[in-house]
Amino acid sequence: METMQANINEQQAESAFTTQSVIFDELYAGNTIIKYKRERVRNHVLQLLSPGNSILELNSGTGEDALFFAQKGFKVHATDLSVGMQNELKRKVALAGMEDQVSTEICSYTQLGQLKNKGPYDQIFSNFAGLNCTNELDKVLTSFNDLLKPGGIVTLVILPKFCLWETLLIFKGKFRTAFRRFFSSDGSKAHIEGVYFKCWYYNPSFIIDQLKDQFCLLGIEGLCTIVPPSYIGGFAEKHPSVYRFLKNKEDQLKGSWPWKFIGDYYIISLKRK
Repeated sequence: METMQANINEQQAESAFTTQSVIFDELYAGNTIIKYKRERVRNHVLQLLSPGNSILELNSGTGEDALFFAQKGFKVHATDLSVGMQNELKRKVALAGMEDQVSTEICSYTQLGQLKNKGPYDQIFSNFAGLNCTNELDKVLTSFNDLLKPGGIVTLVILPKFCLWETLLIFKGKFRTAFRRFFSSDGSKAHIEGVYFKCWYYNPSFIIDQLKDQFCLLGIEGLCTIVPPSYIGGFAEKHPSVYRFLKNKEDQLKGSWPWKFIGDYYIISLKRK
């Protein structure tokens, strides 16, 4: 029954993101905080890569990150369940002339054993909470070992069960948003382009515990812990000096307790033993 429900949720999420795929880049292109988030994640990943490394990207979306890393000289196998996202990615890859650097495959991250291109890879990478769209994250994580080379790296960007900024929205009367992570054991409703699906929240301890036998922790960084989340509309544009101050503080404290645990996201990296 749980597997059936998970499959239904995947289908709903696929439909939502396929519907949004043609406008996805345009929607977020001008958001300063999203640009900050991408820069933070990419810098984190670049510090862990070596020249010539290969990357398996999960929930690759329209290929913004795949193209970035390909242009840096890395080979990327970009996977996604959304047909629309994959079509947009392929269009952008062809436009950039990066077909030799970026390959694509439609595949759910819960079915990585069925990948046609199994690698092995130097890095597995998943950005911006794609993995929060499943209640079978344990199943996803157990598939990583066979897809990585010895010493390979996993870097995931995940939504935790507590976000300081989100909880503070209680003072603006946004009670549902403020408490949605507290009561989400059966999944929290999300919707894109009118299509509803569920997402789940996972603390770093869950990932560490699932991978502890084959992986060792390299580090955790909080993302949008001091800088507000990107859905707080136009904050950076309306308050540029405050935004710069908060950004500098987050850059200083991103790996410190408690900041690395209380952001909108966290970036976690682990190394295969």
